[in-house]
Amino acid sequence: MTEMVLERSGAAFRTTARTARRESREGLKLPLGRPPLVAAVDLGASKVACFIMRPDGLRKSERILNAAGVGYVASRGVRGGNIVDMDEAAQAIGQAVEKAEAMAGVDVHGITVTTSLGQPVSHRAVVRIPIAGKPVTESDTSRAVAQALASLRLTRRQPVHLRPIAWTIDGRHVQDPTAMSGRTLGLDLLVVSVSEALWQTLSLCVERAHLHLEGVVASPYASALAALEEDEMELGSICIDMGGGSTSVAVFSGGALVHVDSLPVGGAHVTQDIARGLSTSIAGAERIKTVYGSAIASANEDREMIEAPPRGDDPGAGPVTAPRSLLKGIISPRVEETLELLRDRLRASGAMVDPGAGLVLIGGASLLTGVREVAVRVFDRPARLGRPRRLPHLADAAAGPTFCAAAGVLQRAAFGPREVLPRRAVNGRIAPPLDPSAGMVAKAAAWLRENL
Repeated sequence: MTEMVLERSGAAFRTTARTARRESREGLKLPLGRPPLVAAVDLGASKVACFIMRPDGLRKSERILNAAGVGYVASRGVRGGNIVDMDEAAQAIGQAVEKAEAMAGVDVHGITVTTSLGQPVSHRAVVRIPIAGKPVTESDTSRAVAQALASLRLTRRQPVHLRPIAWTIDGRHVQDPTAMSGRTLGLDLLVVSVSEALWQTLSLCVERAHLHLEGVVASPYASALAALEEDEMELGSICIDMGGGSTSVAVFSGGALVHVDSLPVGGAHVTQDIARGLSTSIAGAERIKTVYGSAIASANEDREMIEAPPRGDDPGAGPVTAPRSLLKGIISPRVEETLELLRDRLRASGAMVDPGAGLVLIGGASLLTGVREVAVRVFDRPARLGRPRRLPHLADAAAGPTFCAAAGVLQRAAFGPREVLPRRAVNGRIAPPLDPSAGMVAKAAAWLRENL
């Protein structure tokens, strides 16, 4: 790629360590080919986390990964499932990457962002193309993908994942149709998309952080890759990512991703409910939720009293006092309503897998006491908390359900599948998405030129 010099935007970046190091060079060169390391950034409503994996951090024989650097900061500039302040969001991304760089002892040029912003959802397309009895070639599979994409109407949506659910040759299911002969080639394709506006805004945010956007991964998919066992993917599993600003889900069956959906409701909404119900501050409500919060009843909760700081800065105002049962009465309905809404949407989509399939809960809100029990009751199936499986050497602070998405990006980079759509580079600059008015055939052809 050609040399690219990123313009500085915002005084907050002028004094950072990364900016100082990079300004000492003649511009900023993007790495050629596959970068020598992988940097994953999880951009959420509550936190921004960065995991860095060096080439020597992969042991393929044991399928074990090692994160050479981990950094995370409180999220800023994100609200309601969208980026509302690009400078604030860019600064948070830059700070998280800097912390991970310092631990890993490397400089990061490009990042892959995983997020549930932009309401990731999935679409399915089934196509059959004639192959006239000849062996299937890459050209045939590309043509099937193009026709599947062309059959979808993704208005103001940007595809980020193309995942084949099933291939068929003359109606027979096959894992890989290449070189097989038949008269028709069939494809059941899952396309995961995000808001086109979010994609464009995210690109600018990453550029303002003096980084190159290498791709976007839907966080429910990335989290599922990190948290699910192979048996769970094969037999069927529902992975629910309970984040701060949204609750999203990835459904696996037969070893394939079959559905992705998201709701714009998360742990931050529980915090806001507590702040309103107890007339306390957001910070006070978050602390109370973490220390005393529960989605199920507990012993002596009517007699146990909790204190919350009052709103405002009146030094004479005393703390707000309330029974712990009131806190449970605020938390439980919101958690139950969110899970019921997600269950109903899965039923309506036909994505509810076999009743024997279990739930895997991840994300910060899943750590709230009683959430697992509520999920078991709502979905009527077993549930467990998920954690990153392939990174055994993570510190305890970064080894929980909150960090599955970043870990999943590293796992996808190491073991595949690599189907995420990279941004197009034009004269060394990140190009905008395809014209929304362009036809789906043109969009499919452009994607195939860039990725296959």
